[in-house]
This record gives sequence, structure tokens and C-alpha cells, in this order.
Amino acid sequence: MTSPGAIAFQVGPVVIRWYGILMATSIVVGLWVGHRRARRDGLPADDIISAGQWAILAGLVGARLYEVAFNWDYYGRYPTKIIAVWEGGLAMHGGLIVGPLVGVWLAIRWQLPVLRGLDVAGPAMVLGQAIGRWGNFFNEEAFGRPTNLPWKLYISPERRPLGYAQYEHFHPTFLYESLWDFAVFVVLAVWLRPKFRDRPGALFFSCIGLYSIGRFAIEALRLDSFWLGSFRVPQIASVIGIFVAVAGLAWTSRRASPQTAA
Repeated sequence: MTSPGAIAFQVGPVVIRWYGILMATSIVVGLWVGHRRARRDGLPADDIISAGQWAILAGLVGARLYEVAFNWDYYGRYPTKIIAVWEGGLAMHGGLIVGPLVGVWLAIRWQLPVLRGLDVAGPAMVLGQAIGRWGNFFNEEAFGRPTNLPWKLYISPERRPLGYAQYEHFHPTFLYESLWDFAVFVVLAVWLRPKFRDRPGALFFSCIGLYSIGRFAIEALRLDSFWLGSFRVPQIASVIGIFVAVAGLAWTSRRASPQTAA
């Protein structure tokens, strides 16, 4: 179940929530970083960002549908909550599936450089995720098992999962992922980009792989995972993401080898 979301401020009947502010900030920063990178790489930045905007919109829809599908026991009883995205409840894996597919489709249709466009999108996307994760802090969601570590997170009694009412402090798994995502952005932007200059697409597949590794590990701590039998769905998706990344990196390496040899 999602929370109504912490209110940042209110102007008359208009309520602005922290989750929405963080989501909007993550999108704006991601688009800005992507546009700047595309211009530096000599790519049609405006067209790539236009495709990126539609990809983001599609990714948000995909993330919401993913969340609703695996929480249908709740949303089936409260269907009006399906559109209440301001309350939280966006599953990143759903966005990772739908968003890039729409972006690639538009890039092909508009005759844009697909792989180089994805290389622009990857670092911007993971940086946006690092920022957006802080929306979970204000909603008191996406936390992990009880802990007494120095960086423990206090969770209000009404937000504690069933069976954990006696615990006050939990792992701030949203923070772990935010830090991991920011580290992935730095690795991609500073270390890997120069190495993959002649391998279009390699940076994007590296982004998928590194994000999936971190998400797999962090998901083991969370209390709100979707389950498929005895397996956590996000971990299954992360394993698939790692395989996709490995296959994609191998493919981009084969594509680049003839040019390297020449």
C-alpha cells in the first residue's frame, strides 16, 4: 500500500507533495544532463531529448503499470488509486522495459543514431533515479529490514509492515540505491565513457548491468518486494538485466572490432 505522500506546501486547494517535487527534479536534471552530453558528442540534441521526453512519459506509465500489476490485491480493491502516482508507487523495472523501447522506436522512426542516443540516455537516467529515490524518504517507503546501524531510519508506526510494529528503525534501502545510482553515474560519465567512445551502445548496456547488480543486492534487504513463488520479482528482473547487459556488451564489441582493426 502506498502512503498519501508528505506535503511540501499547499496553495489553496493545490497540494504539492515532496514525491512529485523529487520526481520532477529528477526528470529535469536528467534531460539537462542528456542534452548537454548530446551537444558535446555532436549529436542532434534537441531531437534526442524530444525522443527522451516521450520515453520518460512511457517509462512512467510502464513503471506504474508494473507496480499495479504486482500489487493488484490492493489496487483491485481501490481502483481510483491506480492514477494516484503522486502518492508514490513507481517500479523502476517497469520503466526500464517500456521507456527505452519507446525511445528506440522513436529514434528509428525519426532516423536518429539509436545506440549513441542510448549512450546519452543511460547516465542521465541513472542520475535521475538517484535523485528520484529521495521521494521514497518523504513517503516513508522502500525501506529494508530492522537495523540498529548508525544510519538507521525511523519509520512511523502506521508505515511499518505487518509483523514489524515493534521495530522503530529500518535499513534506508532507498538511500543505498540512491548512492549506488550516483556511483554508477560517475563510473559511466568519468571512467567508461572515454573507453567506449568507439563502441556505440556499450555505455547504455553498462548502465543496465551496473544498475541491476546494485538493485539485486539491495533488494535482498527490502520488506516490500514483489514475490513470484519464493523469488523476489525485482531480483529476477535484475538477473535478466545483467544477462541483457552482458549480451549487449558482447554485441557492441563485435560491431566495433572491424572498425578497430581498420
